[in-house]
Amino acid sequence: MSNGEKAESPSYKELDLKIRKLQRKLSRQPKDSKRIEITRIKIAKLHNRIADTRKNFLHKLSTKIVNENQVIILEYLNVSGMVKNRKLSRAISQQGWREFRTLCEAKSEKFGREFIVVGKWEPTSQVCSNCGFKWGKLDLKIRSVQCLDCQAEHDRDENAAANINKVGMGYRHDSLMGAEIG
Repeated sequence: MSNGEKAESPSYKELDLKIRKLQRKLSRQPKDSKRIEITRIKIAKLHNRIADTRKNFLHKLSTKIVNENQVIILEYLNVSGMVKNRKLSRAISQQGWREFRTLCEAKSEKFGREFIVVGKWEPTSQVCSNCGFKWGKLDLKIRSVQCLDCQAEHDRDENAAANINKVGMGYRHDSLMGAEIG
């Protein structure tokens, strides 16, 4: 978030491993056995448990954010493009980002908050939030960046959150932040 706070999502890894193990077991079972139905029900219960945990977390987080802020600014993410990365697709899919946006949008409307979505083409993680210097695309493994212009050290996520906040409030990356026009 723009204030530096980070929300830790619950880990679905353990339940996901159980599901994968049961699905392998299911594929080896004879199609006309009674055991296949029992295994299928176990898999369905685990899927429901993951879904319920995710929904609970997203409801609590969206309620907290909407209650604490007058303006909620989110970045539009191209999730369908992001899931094409084989190493990140499972983790991205399990987070429920679209559901989170829908919940925030509905709750902000209900409580009379302003809801803004920043476009996906804004270079929020490619620009220094202090001076506006553009350093370009970075690999995902790079978590910290030092600006070449103002020498400020930035956490990648916190810098992007500050830029999303500025863009959502009407500032542009190429303008000098806080400079007087005279």
